[in-house]
Amino acid sequence: MKHTLSASLLMLVLTGCSLMPDYERPVSPVASSWSQSEADDAAIDNAMIPTPSWHSFFREPQLRDLIAVALENNRDLRVAALNAQATRALYRVQRAERLPSVSTDAGGSRTRTPYDFNGTTQSGITSQYSATVGVAWELDLFGRVGSLQQQALEEYLATEAAQQSVKISLIASVANTYLLWQADTALLQATRDTLDTFEDSLRLTQRSFDVGIASSLELTQARTAVETARGSLAAYTRRVGEDRNALDLLLGQRVPVSTAKQPQQGTSVLAALPIGLSSDILLQRPDILQAEYQLRGASANIGAARAAFFPSISLTANAGSASSQLSGLFDSGSEYWNFSPSISLPIFNAGRLQANLDYAELIRDVRIAEYDRAIQIGFSEVADGLAARQTYVDQVAAQQSLLDASEDYFQIAERRYRSGVDSYLTLLDAQRQLFSARQQLITDRLNQTTSEVDLFRALGGGWSNQAE
Repeated sequence: MKHTLSASLLMLVLTGCSLMPDYERPVSPVASSWSQSEADDAAIDNAMIPTPSWHSFFREPQLRDLIAVALENNRDLRVAALNAQATRALYRVQRAERLPSVSTDAGGSRTRTPYDFNGTTQSGITSQYSATVGVAWELDLFGRVGSLQQQALEEYLATEAAQQSVKISLIASVANTYLLWQADTALLQATRDTLDTFEDSLRLTQRSFDVGIASSLELTQARTAVETARGSLAAYTRRVGEDRNALDLLLGQRVPVSTAKQPQQGTSVLAALPIGLSSDILLQRPDILQAEYQLRGASANIGAARAAFFPSISLTANAGSASSQLSGLFDSGSEYWNFSPSISLPIFNAGRLQANLDYAELIRDVRIAEYDRAIQIGFSEVADGLAARQTYVDQVAAQQSLLDASEDYFQIAERRYRSGVDSYLTLLDAQRQLFSARQQLITDRLNQTTSEVDLFRALGGGWSNQAE
């Protein structure tokens, strides 16, 4: 019985206890799943579907090459990675506090003492040499050091999640910028085609004006249309260059020559995303993981603040050899040791410890609110993405039909103008409507694909249960 009690006391001394509050994940402040009206009519499957990595989600080789370059060279991602490494180092520092520290020291001194100090008629010289090994250890009986270690660990995990969040945002930014480059390139080509059409109409109207068929008003309208198209051409040329510069910034270097060709809109860029997922999938979002790790760290800090009310026990021991002569430092009989346990109990501190505990509890409440807010934002972003999926499909289909009708209208108007049935105003209206329909279709396709990328980002880079 006595041995059992001694073993129990030893375990208590070695492991201590923890005053950290038991962590319970807050109840999710959102619905368990997204509304069916926010998606299409496909069947709902709440099972966790294996997520493709960004390699398989972005199917166009040129885009994948650009994303790979950005992940290698982007400075924001590099800063996030360095921050994570720095926090990991701090965690290792805090973890070391739980273990005894062992040090070895060697020293010596020679002191001359005046004769009136030693009560003799002659001054004296004393020498002392020592070599020691020391051990210092704080007994973590109430879990203060362990709580601080847990807080440091949670902070490290939070920065890891922040790094992952930067990575996913970077991937989405590269994809969206590339898609914008595609769209602006397509708009530039559409403007060139329209300018050619307007210039053909201007030449035809000029000939008609020269022979007295077309009026000066029609000739002026034709010239106005040409100059307007030239202005749009300059604007889209500038936008394509700006898109290229934006890609350079995201990549951290110039766009590689192997991927510098002009992109073509309409190619299959993205893999299909499933719908009808459980809202629990939000828990894998890096920003939500970061908020939860910060909440866990705040709870651990409460344990450290509570432990500060209890005694702090430290053990210090030194053992070695000492001698008044350097040559006799390790001779027999020169050994010595020292054992100095100490205990510190707070008695009066003007309410500082209670204020620290109150502060830790308030920070924990702040982290809970931030965690709830992160989930609400994530739920809203995913809901918007699901709502956009089918509506953009319908919108693009309708705009394509409008473009087909506008092309028919232009062809009919051109034939009627050439045959003298209609005025140039009708042809000009058809040309402008066709150009506007082409622009809007390109813009709608851009919005459709960027909404898919945004949904990919909103789901935390996928839709499988990767929270572990």
